[in-house]
Amino acid sequence: MDPQTLAEASAAAMLDEDAASRGMGIALVQVRPGAARCRLMVRADHLNGHGICHGGVIFTLADTAFAVACNSYNQRVVAQHNSISYLAPARSGEELIAEAVEVSRSGRSGIYDVTVTQGETVVAVFRGASRQVQGQHVPAEAEQSR
Repeated sequence: MDPQTLAEASAAAMLDEDAASRGMGIALVQVRPGAARCRLMVRADHLNGHGICHGGVIFTLADTAFAVACNSYNQRVVAQHNSISYLAPARSGEELIAEAVEVSRSGRSGIYDVTVTQGETVVAVFRGASRQVQGQHVPAEAEQSR
């Protein structure tokens, strides 16, 4: 399987099992090796007590894009450490886009940056550290047969 097809198959396999992201309405827009873009329409049930999108919802969107990007090589990878800075509020009815890009990948560890935007406005910036664990998303036989 070529790297792009493998990234797409890995993302599909992982997201098929991701009930949390699906339940929040997070959708994959694009994946390529080491990168991903996800979207979320802010709903009324995403709002906090201030009437703006809850930080946990924004974090989950960023974390999902991070997860897709770092799992795009058909190796199971988990978060080791994440941090986020919130820069602007998001409101009900707005579309948020999370763009994850690989900064570094060496051995079993990786660093990924995610920018969450609403239109031209940067809503949050997220940095994730990943750690490879045992297993693959696509069985080795399927990977070799394509």
